[in-house]
Amino acid sequence: MSPPRWKRNQGDAFNVKSTGDRMGRRDKKSETTSCESLNTIEARQVTFKTPATAVILLRSPEEEILIKACEAIYTFAEEDPVIQEFGTLCLSSLSTESCCKAQIIDNKGLPLLTNLLSSADPDVQKNSLDTIHNLVQDTHICPAVIELNAIHHLLALLKSAFNVIQLLTLKTLQAIAACKESQSTFREERVFDELLEILNNKDLVDLHVESFLVLANCMNDFKSFRVIQNGGGLAMMIELLLNYKWSESQAAALLKNGNVEIQAIVVKCIASATQNPAIHPFLHEQRIEKILVDLLSLGSDSVKAYSCQAFAFLSPFLPSKDLFRDLGGIPVVVRLLKSKCPVTVEHATQGLANLTSGDQFNAMEVFNAGGPEALVQRLEDTCPKVLANSITLLGRMAGQEAIRCEVISQGVMPALVEPLKSEDTQVLISALLCICELAFEEEARTQLREADGLEPLVSLLRSSHMEVLRCTCMAISVCAKDEPTAMEMCKFGALELLQEISQSLNRRSKFTEFALICLLRYNVSLKYGLLGYLATTDVITYNFYDGGKVGFCQKVLTLEELCMEPVNQLRPVIVVNAIEMSDEVQQKDEAQSESSQERNRKVLDDIALPLLVKEVKESIEPLNEEQEQYVALARFVAEVMGGAIEKEELDTFAWVQHLDELRCKLQCNIIPIGMISKGFHCHRALLFKYLADGIGLRCTLVRGDYNRAWNEVVLYKADSCSNENLSQPCCYIMDLMHQPGTFLEADSTAAIEYESL
Repeated sequence: MSPPRWKRNQGDAFNVKSTGDRMGRRDKKSETTSCESLNTIEARQVTFKTPATAVILLRSPEEEILIKACEAIYTFAEEDPVIQEFGTLCLSSLSTESCCKAQIIDNKGLPLLTNLLSSADPDVQKNSLDTIHNLVQDTHICPAVIELNAIHHLLALLKSAFNVIQLLTLKTLQAIAACKESQSTFREERVFDELLEILNNKDLVDLHVESFLVLANCMNDFKSFRVIQNGGGLAMMIELLLNYKWSESQAAALLKNGNVEIQAIVVKCIASATQNPAIHPFLHEQRIEKILVDLLSLGSDSVKAYSCQAFAFLSPFLPSKDLFRDLGGIPVVVRLLKSKCPVTVEHATQGLANLTSGDQFNAMEVFNAGGPEALVQRLEDTCPKVLANSITLLGRMAGQEAIRCEVISQGVMPALVEPLKSEDTQVLISALLCICELAFEEEARTQLREADGLEPLVSLLRSSHMEVLRCTCMAISVCAKDEPTAMEMCKFGALELLQEISQSLNRRSKFTEFALICLLRYNVSLKYGLLGYLATTDVITYNFYDGGKVGFCQKVLTLEELCMEPVNQLRPVIVVNAIEMSDEVQQKDEAQSESSQERNRKVLDDIALPLLVKEVKESIEPLNEEQEQYVALARFVAEVMGGAIEKEELDTFAWVQHLDELRCKLQCNIIPIGMISKGFHCHRALLFKYLADGIGLRCTLVRGDYNRAWNEVVLYKADSCSNENLSQPCCYIMDLMHQPGTFLEADSTAAIEYESL
C-alpha cells in the first residue's frame, strides 16, 4: 500500500485531495451557486445520495443542515475505506465545536471511531484519532472512552510508522490521564511500561516530551507513581535533572518539536507527584529538595515555575521543611517574589507560607532574606492567593516581638487598607489576623488610623461570614489599646454594630463580647450604662457621667447634648467633673468652643469635688494598711453624702427632693457629684469608686435595681482550715449607708439585703 497522502507530502497534518478530485470534478461556478442555494434549503427537504453532497452541506451556516449532514456521514462511514476517510475527516473538523461533540456522542459515534483506530488505512486512523482527541478534551467523556477499551487501541498506535499518529496518540493519552478513572486502566494495560520504553529509547527523543506529559498527569496517583518508580521512571527523571545534557541531534529534534524544554516537563512530573502527601517520603529519599533548590536558582523561567510549584506542595512535609531551610532555599524563594511570572510568585508565596506555619525559625529566615520589603510590594497583587499568602507571611513575622517594629517600618499597615476592602474571604481573614499581630505596637495603630483603615475595619462587623466576624472582633480588640484609635472606631459605628450583634443569637460570641468591652474601656460612662459594671481596671476620669441604664442599640447622648436639654422629670444625670484634677482637663477645655465652655462651666463646674480629692489624698492615702484605707474612705464618703442612714429610715431620707432642688437651681438635668450632700446608694458608690481610683485603691462599681449600687473589694484573710499562715482572697461589699466602713462578705445575707430592697 502506498504511503498516505499526508505522509507523502511530508506534513504533519492532513493534505487530502479536494472533494472534486476524489469524487469527480465540479465546475467552480456551479459549486458556488449550489452552496449559495443551500442557505435556503429547509432541513426536512435535505436528502443525500452521495457522501459528496453531505460534505458540501457542511459549509452551510444553518445548524439543522449541519446536523443532517453529520448524520448522513455516519451512514456513509459504514461503507468502504474511502468513505470512512472522508467521514472521519469531516468528524475531526466538526468535533472542535461543543454542539457537534454532543451530536457525535448522542449518535453513538464514539464506538465507531474507537473501532476505526484499528483501520488498515492510516488516514482513517489519524482522522479517528484526531476526533477522539478533540472529544476527550471534555473530561466527562473520558470514562466512556475508557469503557470502550480505547486505551488498548491507542497503545497499538504508539507502534505506528508515522510520527504524527504517535504524537497525537500521546496527546490523547495525556488528556485521558487527567481523568482519575483512567489510572487503574493505565496500570492494567501497562501504559507506563510503553511510555518508559519510549523514554529509554534515544532514537524516539521527539516523543519524549509528550510521553513525560502523560506521566505528569499520572504521578500524583500513589499506585501509578509506585509503578512508574518501580519501572525506573523516577530514577530516570532524577538522573535527567542532575545531568541535563543532550547531543546536537537530540537538541535539534527538540527544537523541531516546538522548542519545548524537556527539563521543565520533567520538573512538572515531579511537581505533580508532590501534590500527593503520601508520595513525599519517597521524594525525600531522593533528596529532591536539593535538586529543587538548585533549579530555583539556576533554571529557566519555566523550570523555576514548575520547581516552585513542587516546592510549594512539598514544603508542608516536616523533613522537607527543615531541609529547605538548611539548604538555603528560603532566600532563593524570597528572591522569586520579584519574578514577573504570576505562577512562580503564587507558588513562592504559598511555599513560604507553608514553611513558616508553626515555625518561627523559618519566619525569621524569611525576614533576614528581605521578605518584608518584597512581600509589601506583593500587596498590590490582584491574585487573591498571592495576596492572602503574602499577608499571612507578614503577620507571622510580626508575631515575633523582636522584629515586629522593623516589619511595621516597611509600611505594612497602610498597605493593608485595600485588602480590608477585598471580597475574597481568605484575603480578609489574613489581613485581619495580620493586624492583630501588628497592632500591639502604637506606631502600627497610628499608621492604620492615619491611612483611613479603621472605617473598612469596622465595616467588616457587618459580615455574615462567622470567621471574618471573629477575626474582625479580634483586630478591633487589639486596636482598641489606645484611646484615639478606640474613639475613632466608635466614630465609625463600632459600638452600635457590636451592640446589635450582642442581641443576635446566631452572631454573638465571646469574641464580639470582648471587642465591645475593649472599646468601652475608653468610654467608661457608656460601659457602665450598658453593662452596669465597672471593673477595678476601669478608672473613672474627667467627664464621666451616669445617666442610668442604657438599652442595647439605644442612641446615647453625649454630655454636651445632655447639657442642652431642658429640665425634665427623668432621672438626673450625675457627672464627675473635677476641673482642677489634671492638665488633661485644661487641654480638653481649650479644645471646646467659647460658647460651649461658658455653658458647660456654668452647669458642670464642680468646685467641691477637687476639695474632696485633696482631702482624701492628704488624710487617707498616707494610711499604711489597705484595709484601713477602705474603711476610712467609706466613712468619708458617707459623711459627705449625708451620714449613716438606718435601714428603717431609708424611706424618709430626702435624697430625691435634694436632687430636684439642685436641678432647679442649675436649670439642668445634669448634677455634679460634688454638689450632692444627700446621696443614695448609687451616688455614694460612684463617689467611692472615683476617689478610690484616685489613690490607687482597687474596687468595682456595680449597678443594681431601684437606684442601688455598690462597690466590691478584695481582701486577704487567714485560712482557718489550714495550719499554715496562708491568706485567701475574699470578696466584700463596702457598706456606705448603714454602718459605713463595714465589710459585708459577698453573697452573704447582709450583702444581699444591702444590694436589694
